Amino acid sequence: MGWAGIWESRELLLLGFWFTVILTVVTIITSTVLGFIVALGRTAHIPILGPILRGYLELFRGTPLLIQILFIYFGSAYLNFTGVTVFAAIVIAMTLYYGAYVSEIFRAGFESVPYGQQEAGRSLGLSRFHVIRDVIVPQTVTIVRPPLVGQYISLVKGTALASVIGYADLVRQGQGIIDRIGSPFAVFLVVAALYFVISYPMSLIERHLEKRTLQA
Repeated sequence: MGWAGIWESRELLLLGFWFTVILTVVTIITSTVLGFIVALGRTAHIPILGPILRGYLELFRGTPLLIQILFIYFGSAYLNFTGVTVFAAIVIAMTLYYGAYVSEIFRAGFESVPYGQQEAGRSLGLSRFHVIRDVIVPQTVTIVRPPLVGQYISLVKGTALASVIGYADLVRQGQGIIDRIGSPFAVFLVVAALYFVISYPMSLIERHLEKRTLQA
């Protein structure tokens, strides 16, 4: 009965799968951009900017993602920010949360590039922007790719918290199916398998890129 009910509810699961993929892709992009900018700001050693960025990292890495989602969603309603939808609140919260972790990955990558290469670039007449773009970033991307993929996989699993404020992701749809047909074990087994379908290709892509790097 449970499996038949799940098959009949496949459209709801596919809809939840699609919404989860959208949330994952958008948040990966936004958190990566934010993390990259924050990492650049921290490595620039600007006196005023440094403590601000450090405070951001401590705040968002030191508090649970669930609390941040609830705070942004209900806080925006309390402040009469009517334009903040459920999706927007989740994206903002996850971007700030995962952006803090991504920034530390990028910062470690920047600092792993030998400083002598930066000096060499400047001695050739390159501006600071071109040194970052042409010397530091290409090497950093190769260094940070594996930990970034691990962070992205963690992000995929973190999207499950979106159901708490009503986003129609896989977990939310699974809960709706359980309310209708029961069989929580079977339903959540399918939900878990669909999360695996999203995250596992990331690992495969990273392995492929790593092999290409080793062969180059």
